[in-house]
Amino acid sequence: MKEWLRSIPAVHELQTHVRFLNLLNENQLDQTQLTKQLKEVIDTIRGAILNDNWRGNRPGTNHFIEDLFSILESKINKQFSYTIEKVINATGTILHTNLGRARLSENAINHVIETARNYSNLEYKLSEGERGSRHSHVEALIKEITGAEAAMVVNNNASAVYLVLRALAADKEVIVSRGQLVEIGGSFRISSIMEESGAKLVEVGTTNKTHLYDYEKAVSPETAIVMKVHTSNFKVIGFTKSVDTEELVNLTKGLDEVIFYEDLGSGALYDFRKHGIGDEPVVKEVIVLGADVVTFSGDKLLGGPQAGIIAGKKEIIDRLKKHQLARVVRVDKMTLAALEGTLIDYARGESGLINIPTVRDLLVSLEELDVRAQSFVTNLLQNTGKYVTKITKGTSQVGGGTMPDVELPTMVVGLKHCTLTAEQLGRKLRTEVKPAIVGRIQKEEFIIDLRTVTPEEEQYLLQALINMSES
Repeated sequence: MKEWLRSIPAVHELQTHVRFLNLLNENQLDQTQLTKQLKEVIDTIRGAILNDNWRGNRPGTNHFIEDLFSILESKINKQFSYTIEKVINATGTILHTNLGRARLSENAINHVIETARNYSNLEYKLSEGERGSRHSHVEALIKEITGAEAAMVVNNNASAVYLVLRALAADKEVIVSRGQLVEIGGSFRISSIMEESGAKLVEVGTTNKTHLYDYEKAVSPETAIVMKVHTSNFKVIGFTKSVDTEELVNLTKGLDEVIFYEDLGSGALYDFRKHGIGDEPVVKEVIVLGADVVTFSGDKLLGGPQAGIIAGKKEIIDRLKKHQLARVVRVDKMTLAALEGTLIDYARGESGLINIPTVRDLLVSLEELDVRAQSFVTNLLQNTGKYVTKITKGTSQVGGGTMPDVELPTMVVGLKHCTLTAEQLGRKLRTEVKPAIVGRIQKEEFIIDLRTVTPEEEQYLLQALINMSES
């Protein structure tokens, strides 16, 4: 053992080896950084030898040197590889939270790249040659699309809720139906965020039934906001009653200095109900009904980047913009660029919506999915005989805590590999393929739903399955 340890070359000798020099150049590292990594590898090997765990070649041989530099190269590759990487989403869940929710449109992506690569007029008025506001870049578009008098953007909808409550209702009462005290992902609760904001929660009604008179009885001189929370991530069915937006708007109109605020959450700018998909309220409808302020997400049904959008009466939005928290929760230039690129497609009308992946994937027809599934299976079977395939009707999910009761009809491809179980196939596609492929496993089959797979990704997916059959 001691002889093996003495046979490990000194660091200064290894620094002159061609493998060391190649690693320096290929990875654009300085010598100090690479030497540090080299010493760590040597220490690891020493520890393995002392613990009788070394399984490589014997020190003192050329093969050992190759082993050492192979370990070093793997260590370098791991350290300097991106941990956020592209994934092919073959699950059929459109707004898959674990996989990044909404994909951006090409217009939004190109606008982000251009904005990131260059200086921009983020807070500069080119015509006047003076300081401007970052809110201005998307405010006009939000106003146009929603009919609001004013708007601003923060980093997510939770921030939007917090800012509204903190700025407009600190130390004041906010009336909310018990049936709307929702919890979303990450244990974010309306009641908890209200407590953090300094607003005083006043619960009215019951879990399943709240009447207008419940709100009327709860109003006091300390009331600042009547709040409605859209229950976008669950549904209560059966013996239920809730108060609609128009009734609450009329209630607050007759009250001095009481604001009606609706948190819409999912942020539908397009009416999917026209296609029989869900019953999500459209932001513009709520604004037209007279809501003083609304908040909603950017990366759900809207199909843009993560953001919290606040729209409503100009006087209220101006107060929010001037609040100290507005700077804490503001968005950066790339988020604004992505959102602007997305909103411009909405502003174009129906013709622009097809550019937005979330909208496109929600509206794709069953017939188109069937044709794609048939073609995919034909191509797969023509190139390998290692799979048993089956095309059946199934359902896709919207995801992202949105439209929980909506099941989109789809056609799924079920695969059985001749030697691999569905679990083994799924694991290999996740861990041994780049880009990684994520599907579903159901009844001992690996399930592919092409709704969330682009035509380009479909070719990667097809080739990965063919390659898997040859391994």
